[in-house]
Amino acid sequence: MRVRILSGILSTKWVKGDHSSVGRALFCGRRCREFKSHFSPIATLNQTIKKPRRKPIKKSSVPAFNGQPIAKGICLKIVVRKPKKPNSALRKVAKVRLSTKKTIDAYIPGEGHTLQSHGIVMVRGGRARDLPGVKYKCIRGKFDLLGVYDRKTSRSKYGRKKS
Repeated sequence: MRVRILSGILSTKWVKGDHSSVGRALFCGRRCREFKSHFSPIATLNQTIKKPRRKPIKKSSVPAFNGQPIAKGICLKIVVRKPKKPNSALRKVAKVRLSTKKTIDAYIPGEGHTLQSHGIVMVRGGRARDLPGVKYKCIRGKFDLLGVYDRKTSRSKYGRKKS
């Protein structure tokens, strides 16, 4: 199909030799080439009778929790990692064995921490964007991981009471 714009009106013409069972290549101008599919976004009645449309299954962003919002675990070791390219720091990551019997890496937010090996920690979902493979965060102020000392702003995120 050849596409021409004549004084604001879009005219189309099929290109010879362009046969496809799925769709056709559209030419808009000299260089631009666009693919137009024959498939309608709405299924026909015969299509739905033969095979109904299925909704895609949503994949969990926190697979180690088995459907729980948070999980308790035992810290195996504390690791210091460097973040991805534009950022530069030493991020503290805890290797945690969860109550669901799965081992994960969880980011420890805030400045300084009291977590050691064999310490009990609560873990929630939420990835550290500049650490590849770290999909979980430790909850401050719960069990062996104390809140951030002398925190004034955003205290609820870092487990600090009003002082």
